Amino acid sequence: MVSSSSPSTVLGRVFGSIAVAIATAPLFGLALGAQAPASVPVVPDGALQAITTTIGGARVLPTTRTVAHWWGSTVNESDGVTYGYNMAGADPHACVGAACTVTIDVDITPINISVGGMWFKGTDVVAATLASPQFTVNDYGVTPAATAAGAFPSSPQMIRGSGGALSQGDAGQALQLQDATMRAQFNLTGAGSPYHLQLNPIVHPAQTIVVPSNHGTLLQSGRAVIFASVNIQWWAAQLQNLNSSLRYTDPTHLPLYLTDNVLLYSGTNPLNTGVIGFHGAGTVPGGTGSVHGNGNQPVQTYAWASYLSPGVYARPNGGSFWALQDIHALSHEIAEWADDPFVNNAVQPWLTPTAPQYGCTDVLETGDPVVGIGFATGTNMFRQGPNPNGTQSADGFYHPEDEVFLPWFMRTAPNTISEPTQLPTPNIGRYSLMGSLNPFPGFRMPATGC
Repeated sequence: MVSSSSPSTVLGRVFGSIAVAIATAPLFGLALGAQAPASVPVVPDGALQAITTTIGGARVLPTTRTVAHWWGSTVNESDGVTYGYNMAGADPHACVGAACTVTIDVDITPINISVGGMWFKGTDVVAATLASPQFTVNDYGVTPAATAAGAFPSSPQMIRGSGGALSQGDAGQALQLQDATMRAQFNLTGAGSPYHLQLNPIVHPAQTIVVPSNHGTLLQSGRAVIFASVNIQWWAAQLQNLNSSLRYTDPTHLPLYLTDNVLLYSGTNPLNTGVIGFHGAGTVPGGTGSVHGNGNQPVQTYAWASYLSPGVYARPNGGSFWALQDIHALSHEIAEWADDPFVNNAVQPWLTPTAPQYGCTDVLETGDPVVGIGFATGTNMFRQGPNPNGTQSADGFYHPEDEVFLPWFMRTAPNTISEPTQLPTPNIGRYSLMGSLNPFPGFRMPATGC
């Protein structure tokens, strides 16, 4: 989904003309570009707020020409309505043996972007992304640090806190992040569980996009990190164009477009920025093309995420929004793609004070309620030095986002078999991957309606 500082979420299909130079050949020795001028505006920390949204959506079709997925339904105990949903991977309630393990290829396309005379190169962050927990394996039994509430909602908020037990049922197991998340969500953890959703990264040649001045500008954070701010409608049109034009696009794969320190804004004001990723879907060609095909036309899912330098959002020394760095946006989008690949899973509307920017929403987007809440894992050796202003936000770890599980949205009892929460509550079990390491009580009970 997309992030933005706007209090409203950008929903629905995004249309626009294609007015960009896109090169399909690999880029070698691309210069960083001119130094940013001293007049680059500083975005106040209070205005730099991360949110997310979806782009497009696809009707559920009886097609095999898309990512491996399954359909299920749950009766919501709050409103009595039966909600259906599609999710990526194998059906955790019906698969047997080897059929429970699904591997989906991820076509990674780095995008090198020129804005205001500076280059922001997706190629610079490919190695750090591949080395991250999203694609390498880690032990998710414990975490050395996790988000604490701080003085929420006042500053400081969502600061670095102590770690502890994470996915106890998978302690000692070497897993990718999304694999560990899905296994915990469905109580299928432990050495004896055959259930896996694995991602196989395939890196493709970089694409080049030169952003016209009327569609993007340079901004800097309070830690003097310079980033690009690009119009969201214009950017979404460029990705739809890539979905249609790249020869290697395969509807059974997940195309992942990777950028470095590129944020999006809605409307006409580039200071209204903060969009750090989105995922989308549509029948192909063109993402919203032909619906003719006897029900078996291709349905393409895709995602875009920006790798974040530590000092864009994260305040120094474990301060506010400590976990909003590196792969936070990527982990958000991959998790939401897995639980809502076709962007059409509706639930009873929910509202949470941890993410007021979404208002009252009825989408099953597992990362939205917990934007900015995360934990530390892995070893990050990329951009771990001081911020440009001399402060220190990096801490040597990657920072995945927490993810809310299906029972939270469905107002049902949480998983209780292999993933008990760390604290006793009326709802024994956990409603998110972090369990009670998530400091907010609203995630130790079902979602609140609105």
